[in-house]
Formats: sequence, structure tokens, C-alpha cells
Amino acid sequence: MRRERDSIGEMDVQADVYYGIQTVRSLENFPVSGRRERPELVQAYAMVKKAAAMANKELGVLDNEKADAIIQAAGEVIAGGMADQFPVDIFQAGAGTSFHMNVNEVLANRALEICGRARGEYGYISPNDHVNRSQSTNDTFPTASHIAIMNRADHLLTILSVFISALEEKGQEFLDMPKSGRTHLMDAVPVTLGDEFLAYAAAVARSARRIRERRDDLLEVALGGTATGTGANTPPGFRANVIEHLSTISSLPLMPARDSLEALQSRSQMAAFSGALRELSNELGRIANDLRLLGSGPVTGLGELVLPAVQPGSSIMPAKVNPVMAECLNMVSFQVIGNDCVVSLAAQAGQVDLNVMTPVMTCNILDSLAMLNSYLPVFVERCVVGIEANEGRLSQYIDKNPILATLLSPRIGYLGAAEIARESARTGRPVRDIAIERGILTTREADDLFDMAQAARNRYGGDE
Repeated sequence: MRRERDSIGEMDVQADVYYGIQTVRSLENFPVSGRRERPELVQAYAMVKKAAAMANKELGVLDNEKADAIIQAAGEVIAGGMADQFPVDIFQAGAGTSFHMNVNEVLANRALEICGRARGEYGYISPNDHVNRSQSTNDTFPTASHIAIMNRADHLLTILSVFISALEEKGQEFLDMPKSGRTHLMDAVPVTLGDEFLAYAAAVARSARRIRERRDDLLEVALGGTATGTGANTPPGFRANVIEHLSTISSLPLMPARDSLEALQSRSQMAAFSGALRELSNELGRIANDLRLLGSGPVTGLGELVLPAVQPGSSIMPAKVNPVMAECLNMVSFQVIGNDCVVSLAAQAGQVDLNVMTPVMTCNILDSLAMLNSYLPVFVERCVVGIEANEGRLSQYIDKNPILATLLSPRIGYLGAAEIARESARTGRPVRDIAIERGILTTREADDLFDMAQAARNRYGGDE
């Protein structure tokens, strides 16, 4: 053990760990979930610390040996080193002070080693006075959060691009397959199966654009504002210098907050990004519901789609196959929406000059991104690309659909079309045959009017 002291008192710390007394206090104070901060946040925080040490060195407030040691230690963490040295629970002190000091202590003790000194020799390199020079939890935690979220968001955007392409390919594959439309879960004007899949692709694409916009809002960071956004205890030029270094380290075009006090008071940028994930999840859940409904059966459901069979569906009913991939997507969507509820509550819980709820916001956003990033590629591969159309069922439904009489309204009026629809429903005869028999349409006119596949091709640019 080694003996360490902070502003509250002294404690023993295991000699072989890089963290220190404040981390030990947090382990005693917050044994909540057993979950640690995600590696992407650890690495993003190390990027902030590396950039700060570089700026402090250049501005003459940190000597070369100490700065270089901190820079090296931070680089090791960025590369994934000492990953087991960040044990602080995700539920912790407000604003994230516990985890921030965990980072400061690990970097200080590793820097001491680099300088040939003993861990805990804080008179030489201090977690507060050197690693944390010109910084505060209040500006570093949201900055690290933004970087971690943007990095994961970029991965999600790449995945969504693949997802959209897969839906579009299915849309083109199914474009010549007419089917009964449904509104209010009742028969409606016909569409094609391809229409529906192309609409799914458009919905996901719209959500992806929103995520991109909200992701770009996070490029504005609070770093350099220190405790209340005033920049207290920073040397002249620090804000611009540190953000320039951090932009290079993170490969992100970061910019200083337009209003550094607002950047500490408000977490609206993170809340808006979480909201964009919620919007995406609303669409994903809706699409999953449709796939489950359209694939229901095989005998008593709609049965218009055949979803890939990826596992047995029942422990008691032989040969039963369930839409498990879509069901899982529903559950992921529900969880992301729930996470956004937490983020929203935390965003409005800010008080006066600081929102101290940033840790739980960051945790929930990164959790949502992790689930989406993990599952969507699997969903595309094991569900979307293998979806097949039940063309016999599609034809059966559309041939018997009395709502096709709607297409006759411009010729014979609403009431006339309603009469033909009723006759079709009563007799089971297709609307097309009744219209030809009554002389409303010639056979050629009927072929043109009820050619849903050609209508779909026309909507998307014709035969080409």
C-alpha cells in the first residue's frame, strides 16, 4: 500500500495501481451499477489531457519534462493502455468529477513512472496542479463526451448508409410486385412492395441526415472555459491553442464554444443528438413492426413477406419460426427511446451555471450508439438481405381488393366507384372485370389503369 492525501484527509491506496485517493473514495461512495465508463470516453478524455499538456507546455505554464511525461502517458491511454485502471462507476459525483480525477491520477502516476519517480509522488507531478492545469471537470467532461459521441456517431452513419442501400436494393427488387395498400389496417389504394421498401429507405435516410446535423453541432466544445465558462486559471491564448491541438489529436474540426458560459450551463447539443437517435429508433421500430406484420402467418397472417429463418421459434411447437430479428430490433429501439428519456430529464436538470448531469447523459447516449452499432449490421445481414416476397399471396390479395374501384372515380365519380366496389366485395369478382363488363373501360384501358408496376416505375423515373 501507499499513503496518499487529498483535501479531505489521508487514505491507503494499493501500491500497484495507477489511480489514487480520489478514485478510491469514489469506489466507496458510488458502488451503484458495477459498470465502468466506456473505453471511447476514457480515450477521448486522454485526448483532452494530451492536448492540454501540449498547450500548457507551449504557453510556458508546464515545464518540458512534466509536460512530455503527461503527453506520453495520455498517448498510452489513447492507444488502449491501462484500460483496467478506470474503475469509477458510471453513476458517480455530479459533473463527473470522480471519473475526471480518476483520469488525472492515472496519468499523473504513469507520468511519474516515466520520469523515474514513484507513484504517489505528487509533489513532483500532481493530478490537480499539473495534469489538470488550466482545466476543470466542468469543461473537460462535456468536451470528452462530445468527442466520444462523434466518433461513435460516425460509425453509426456508415452503418446506416449500408442499411439504406439494403432497403433500396429490396425496393428495386420488389418494384414490379403490386400489392394491396393498407391504411388504418384496412385495404387501400394499391402500391407495390417495392414502394414500401423504398419508403423505408427514405425514412432511415432522413433520420441519418438528422443525426449528421446533430453530430456536427457537437464540434463546438466547452474546453478552455474551466469552472464556470470564464476561463479562470488559464494562461492567455490557452483556449485557441488547446482546441487546435485537440482537433489534430482527435481528427475532428473542433471549435470553441460561441458562448462558453452557455456551454457549461446547457447540454442542449447532447440532448438534441440523443433526440435524433430517438427519431431513428421510432422509424426502426415502425419498420420492424411492418416486417413482423407483413410476414405474419404463414397460414393465418398476412404472409406477404417471407423473413429469413434464423432459429427455431418455439420450445414446444415444432417447425415454428418467428420474426426474431425484427423483434430484437424493436427491443433495441425501445431501449434507445428510454435512454433518450433519461437524457432529456438530465438536460433540463441543469441549475444556474452548470449542468451536473453530464455523466448520465453521456452514458445513455454511448449505450444507445453501442446497441445500434452492434445490431444494425447483423439485422441487415441476417434479415433485410434475405427477405423474399410471397408473390402468390400478393396477387391473391390485390385481385380481390374492391378498393381498386378508387381508380375509377375520375371516370364515374365517387358514388359510381363505390357501387362497383360493393359489387366486387359481394361477388368476389375483380373490379377490373366488372369495369370492362359495364363498358367503363376497354381491356387495354383496364390493363393500363391497373398496371401498378408501371405506375411504380413512373414514380421513380420511368423504365430506366
